[in-house]
Amino acid sequence: MQTFMTRSKIYLIISLTLIVILFLGYCREQRHTRRILSENQRLWNENRDLRKSLEEYNHVSRQIDDRRDVQQRVAGQFIERRAYYRRNWQQFITVAASDYRTGLLGGIRNLSVIVRNQTEYPLDNVVVMVQYMRNNNEVFKTEEYTIQHIAEKGTGTVNASNSRKGSKVNIKLLGITSQAMNFCWSAGKVAPPGNPDPYECVPSPRNNQ
Repeated sequence: MQTFMTRSKIYLIISLTLIVILFLGYCREQRHTRRILSENQRLWNENRDLRKSLEEYNHVSRQIDDRRDVQQRVAGQFIERRAYYRRNWQQFITVAASDYRTGLLGGIRNLSVIVRNQTEYPLDNVVVMVQYMRNNNEVFKTEEYTIQHIAEKGTGTVNASNSRKGSKVNIKLLGITSQAMNFCWSAGKVAPPGNPDPYECVPSPRNNQ
């Protein structure tokens, strides 16, 4: 009986020892896990702050670049800004047709011609050509219209006549004049070779370009 009790005590001590060892190992593992999680959280926060700082830096950099670009365009010589629009006018002055109705057997009604001016200068006159076309792309008739006084960053519209025939229209620019931009362009005007700014109404000295 005494031997049995001695063995029981030994088993109990061994069990308690194992429990303590396992518990200490568990605690050590938990501390290690918390330390890793804390380190990961710290690194994540640092990366987040770094990304935020980088985004703010890029935003400020873009603002500086945009401001510098605006200053170069606006604070530079006045003639340079006009020359930029003259040389690239097709990017800023466009013409289009409004939605219009076609008859069952042909014919066009409710047609308007819209000119958009995205330059920073008003346009005095814009001449457009409207071609009324059949299904086979044959031109049935042609008319010309002039739209006057189109404001900077604005649009101008003219109502075109109806047509008893035709199923579609083709609209072309024929001429543009703007005194404010010193811009005179026409479809029949051939640009001289070697002239980077051929559509000036009044040619400027080259050293001002």
